[in-house]
Amino acid sequence: MINKKEIFDSLVVNQYNIYNNLFTNLPYEKMQNIGMLIPILYNNSQQGFTNQLTPLQIVEDFFNRYTDIHNEEEQITFLFKIIQYIERQVVLFDSIEDAHFNELVQLYNNSTFQEILAFSKSQHTTDELYQKLATFSVRLVLTAHPTQFYPPYVLHIIQSLRTAVTNNQFSAIDDLLKQLGKTSFFNKVKPTPLSEAKSIIYYLENVYYHAIINMNNYIYQNHTEKINYQLLQLGFWPGGDRDGNPFVTANVTADVTEELRKAIRKCYYKHLKKLSAKLTFYLVDNILLNLSNQLYKSMFSNDYLLTYDEILQPLQEAKKVLLDIHNGLFLDDLEALITAVHIFQTHFATLDIRQDSSIHNQLIDLIAEKYQLSTQTYTNLDDKQKYKLLFDNEIILDENLFEDEVIKDVVINIKQLKNIQTTNGELACNRYIISNSTSALDVLQVYSFFRWCNYNIDEINFDIIPLFETIEGMTNAAPILENLFKHKIYRKHLLRRNNTQTIMLGFSDGTKDAGYLRANWDIFKTKETLTAIARKYDIKIIFFDGRGGPPARGGGKTHRFYAAQGKDIANDAIQLTIQGQTISSMYGHEQQFNYNCEQLITAGLHNELFNDVSPNKQQKKLMDELATMSYNKYVDLKNHPKFLPYLEKMSALKYYNLTNIGSRPGKRGKTKKLIFSDLRAIAFVSAWSLLKQNVPGYFGIGTAINTFYEAGQLHKLQLLFNHFPFFKTLILNSMMSLSKSNFELTAYMKSDKEFGAFWKILYKEYELSKRMVLLVSGYSELMQEEPISRLSIAQREKIVLPLITIQQYALQKIHANSKHQSEYEKMVMRSLFGNINASRNSA
Repeated sequence: MINKKEIFDSLVVNQYNIYNNLFTNLPYEKMQNIGMLIPILYNNSQQGFTNQLTPLQIVEDFFNRYTDIHNEEEQITFLFKIIQYIERQVVLFDSIEDAHFNELVQLYNNSTFQEILAFSKSQHTTDELYQKLATFSVRLVLTAHPTQFYPPYVLHIIQSLRTAVTNNQFSAIDDLLKQLGKTSFFNKVKPTPLSEAKSIIYYLENVYYHAIINMNNYIYQNHTEKINYQLLQLGFWPGGDRDGNPFVTANVTADVTEELRKAIRKCYYKHLKKLSAKLTFYLVDNILLNLSNQLYKSMFSNDYLLTYDEILQPLQEAKKVLLDIHNGLFLDDLEALITAVHIFQTHFATLDIRQDSSIHNQLIDLIAEKYQLSTQTYTNLDDKQKYKLLFDNEIILDENLFEDEVIKDVVINIKQLKNIQTTNGELACNRYIISNSTSALDVLQVYSFFRWCNYNIDEINFDIIPLFETIEGMTNAAPILENLFKHKIYRKHLLRRNNTQTIMLGFSDGTKDAGYLRANWDIFKTKETLTAIARKYDIKIIFFDGRGGPPARGGGKTHRFYAAQGKDIANDAIQLTIQGQTISSMYGHEQQFNYNCEQLITAGLHNELFNDVSPNKQQKKLMDELATMSYNKYVDLKNHPKFLPYLEKMSALKYYNLTNIGSRPGKRGKTKKLIFSDLRAIAFVSAWSLLKQNVPGYFGIGTAINTFYEAGQLHKLQLLFNHFPFFKTLILNSMMSLSKSNFELTAYMKSDKEFGAFWKILYKEYELSKRMVLLVSGYSELMQEEPISRLSIAQREKIVLPLITIQQYALQKIHANSKHQSEYEKMVMRSLFGNINASRNSA
């Protein structure tokens, strides 16, 4: 039997320990002994928390016993150096783990496409497999949500370090670690939406362009019939996502689409240049040279667009000459470029537009008033009157009539989209997402905005996508969808959109709203209900999941999640957001990208072709009961009078919002007072993660399971775990959140006069949840089925233990009104970086 721990230790931990010794040479002025003192601070922290010491006591004891630094200003300087040091240890560990990715993957238990293909052949279902592949797609929508603390130049160093580790280049590693020692790890100013877009376009050019070509070749290597070039698609949010981000304007949208247009032509140009060095043959060389010149000109001229057909046609002509005259020499190389053009066309990635329904409601109120469409305000009309206003009036909107810049931008943006489709192709931007959708009118308003922005009916080449984020929104989703499908004008629009409706579901806000178990189960049921409605009206429905990286934001193991959907949930496509740090941590290099994309493809195929994992009535009843119990426990916590004050005073929430990691504001509302509905899910989840309490990832599950346990019905849930894969997925994801929790860190809070009782509520549910998930699963330890992930988490938690000790120490100093308040606040903020990065997208 393979000892996975020994392999992981050999490949990753031992190599990390060797290279970690190089950190003693990092260029820290007057602080040469930091590398030797960090292990001492780690041991002091570990023993101190076990002995129920406070972070303040642990750090003060460290300074008194192991250093001669007794001046507080010097101690602060020293602690900042430790933070800086540990940040770089995290980078080193990331690089080593990533360098051994291909070897570690062999230890996972996930399926590959080749395994599914072999099984399909044995079952004589190969035709069905490729029929599914012909229409199936996976869309990764890249977002700039602020969970990425590494500035772009640090990411470049990390990639170089990964290569050096892979090739065992000791001297290069030494130089790169020294470079990291001299390089700032944080942005001095907030990034702009355009700079966020450019940092993600870097991955498009340098990783995803080649990776997707190679993945297509891998999938279709033994299949010569028609290829589905849209099997893997890329979506893009920076520059299009306006929800709560006033810095995304029409000018930014134009700039981002221009960057995408240039980027794909640059990729084609570089690809063609390499190809031309091989295809130096009669006639072929001139065809490629002409195309190369045209691509170069198109890169730098907005007046020279060069369409998809104008790029593809010369390549097809070159292919014919190559086959007719030159015996197909280097045909595979030419086919790779042709494949790229089929896939990426002239858009590279599809820019989604997103805006909140409340902004649209403000706009329609103003339209009704300024264009005198009604004697009453739009808001006060009944639904029948609203429908009449939207479809009985033909007007042309003038953006100059609106004073508010955000409202005005909606009109300017919709008008500009037609031009974007002309310059970059229809696939460049053909989706408009409406956040916080609460009625069919939210969708129909946007349809009318297009008409009123001078679009002919057949020019509205856009999918209008409602986003349901809260429990209330998901409850109302079924009647909303039915109303849309019954609406004659909108139904004709769907016919023009290939009779397809896309629905987006927000996992992050759903979990924040209702707790982990209830949110995920409600999303599952909503998908089943909406699928049934779509099938009733003979409309194809696509679900687009707004999933974050960690389980607490709807993330976790994607293959397991999608393979557990069942036949009652539409499975024509898998679409999900890839947020912030997940881009670099899970899709940051070609091997990672290919592996994770393959997992999504195989999940869709497996779910469709080989088993039905839909729950039966009894399983649904159990899930409903569990979800309700869990929800009630979570809502009681949310309603506790100390819930928001605890987050505000005892966590690093407000410091997270001060970091320069994202262009959008830290919360939705403009009020100074903290309001739960204004909290963004990312900051909310991260605050719990930085406390090492991870409440959104499991809270309520322990209580729900324990209710069955005390009633002598635990066996029902054990059967559910073993026979309903979706429930098992949720439990395993909660195990991950529990594994990243460490209540010893904040145990000092139990004696706090204001928050002690509240901390004990959190701790009790954590202990209960840990015990209950082990009972249900039959495991002896958390994440028993995922030893590599468990070992990685354990090593990362070890690296950052001194860091989170320092963070809690600084918070205690702040609460004690230290005369060095501003320095300690900076210390809290800086210690966020390594902690979040080490957790690879938090809890």
